[in-house]
This record gives sequence, C-alpha cells and structure tokens, in this order.
Amino acid sequence: MPAPRASAEDLRQAHEVYRGALERMTDIGVPFLVGGAYAFARYTGIERFTKDFDVFLRLEDLDRALGILADAGFKTSRPFPHWLAKARKGEDFIDLIYSSGNGVARVDDGWFEHAVEGQVLGWPVKFVGPEEIIWSKSFIMERERYDGADVAHLFRSSAAEIDWVRLIERFGPYWRVLFGHLVLFGFIYPGERSAIPVWVLEQLMERLAAEVRTTPTNERVCQGTILSREQYLTDIERWGYQDARVFPLGHMSAADTAVWTEAIGQEE
Repeated sequence: MPAPRASAEDLRQAHEVYRGALERMTDIGVPFLVGGAYAFARYTGIERFTKDFDVFLRLEDLDRALGILADAGFKTSRPFPHWLAKARKGEDFIDLIYSSGNGVARVDDGWFEHAVEGQVLGWPVKFVGPEEIIWSKSFIMERERYDGADVAHLFRSSAAEIDWVRLIERFGPYWRVLFGHLVLFGFIYPGERSAIPVWVLEQLMERLAAEVRTTPTNERVCQGTILSREQYLTDIERWGYQDARVFPLGHMSAADTAVWTEAIGQEE
C-alpha cells in the first residue's frame, strides 16, 4: 500500500507489526475481521497509510485477543471499555473494536456471516462487509472528522455488492441518517445516482412522508450526540435534553459517555 507522508521504513515496520498480530490471532483461533484503511481500500481503491490497524471482533473474544497480543510483546489497554481496546508495539497500534463510539454499531454474528474474504500483507483474512462499514461510518460527523465522503465513495464503488435490505435493517430507527447520506450521494454524483436502487429511496421516502404526518412526542431528546460526541453537549448540559446514547434510549451508560467526553481533543 502506498504511504503518503510516511517513509519506507515506517511502512515496513508497521507492516511487520500488523502481520505479526494477524498471524498470532489466526494461529490461536480468535475470530476477527479486518476493517479500517485496508477494508476501505479493498472496496474503494482509495489507499491510506495510518499508524493503526483496525480489527473487529466480538466482545466475548476480546480478553483472549488481548492476552495473545500481550504475550507477543504488545502493550494492551482498554481506554474506552464500551467499544475499543488497543495493543501497541512501538509507534504502531492495533485497535480492537467491538462496538462504536456512540454504542450503536456493536459487533455481532452478522458481521462474520457477511464478511468478505481477501488478503492483507499476503495473509488471508476476512474483511468487514460493506454494510457494516457504511453503518459505522455514517454516524461520524465530528467537527474535526466527517466520514460522509467515505460513505459516498463506498456507495459509488460497492452499490452492486451491498445487501440493501441488510443495510436498512442495520440502521433500524436511525434510518434518517442513511437516507441523508443517500440524498447527498445523488448530489455528489448526479450522473451516477441510479447506482442506488430506486426501491431503497422510495421506501425511505415513504417512511419520511409517514413520519412528517405524525405528531411528534413531547420528549426532549437530542440524538445529535449519536453523530458527534462534542457538538451537542450544550444541548445536554445546558438545555436539558436527554442524551440519546444513554440507557434506556441508547446503548451506553452515563459513565461511558463521561469517559468518551473527557477524551475529546486528547492525542494518542
């Protein structure tokens, strides 16, 4: 993989670390999927060099994976217990991901049932499927990071591969987020908007039409925190809205959100 802004030695060392982790987890039999930059390149052809390597696994397999990597010389930690652990060797990281920062995209059996086979660094792996990558990325709308372009590129490259029924099911009650990205896709690529099946747009438009005819509840809930951990804190802290990430509305505890908020702006 080309390495813009990275030296050949940086790339060699990173590949050595990543391949070592892949070999160890494969040999011990820990089920995992490759995501991040490598999966994104597999689907879109857009290649990036990063100092971390994303693997996705079920929460029940996390402790075993961390133990394996610790035995292989990695320093392990769980900075955000609700979704992410890390294994570090030198300047390179393995991110072990079992949910998402907002608690929505939890790794379950469906991730593995619909994974895509391939190779990374000459090693046979399974990649996270396009539905789960789109699902995860669609909610990342921070001031400093917005993954909408990644979502559009995935639609552009993989529309024919996507299981659209599964994708809609993944979004569940957050279908408006998917619909928003699909509307933007037609704006970004006006000559390729037919890549999105007509029935998908019609179904979501029908949901929208039905919803706007329904009287909204009086609940003061802000779902913006599902899209950005920082930009809607005013709504929660000053204006009295309920945080849609927190039980029973969402999948996170108040302690989870506190840790996640405290880390805003911190470097690795």
